[in-house]
Amino acid sequence: MNDAMAEPEPVDALPDPGTPDAQAPRDGAPEPAAAAPLEVVRELTGHPGVDAHLARLAEVDDLPADGHPEVYEDVHRGLRAELTSLDAHPAPRPHDNRS
Repeated sequence: MNDAMAEPEPVDALPDPGTPDAQAPRDGAPEPAAAAPLEVVRELTGHPGVDAHLARLAEVDDLPADGHPEVYEDVHRGLRAELTSLDAHPAPRPHDNRS
């Protein structure tokens, strides 16, 4: 039995200049990918305020990734406000008719 391991194959450090992988900007930073729609299906909740905030999530389909947090944070604030409003205006309780 031979315990010797085979030498790893040498790997080229840089791609061939004629390949698409070699077309990065000169500063070495990769170019951002174009925005691609997520096409997530959003179902209506039946609560108009919540549905309006959730509909805003579709805006991220047209934004680069660095624009997503602003929309997500705004939607989150809106949804929190909707939940808070439920506490501020509680629904009337049914009367207890067991007397």
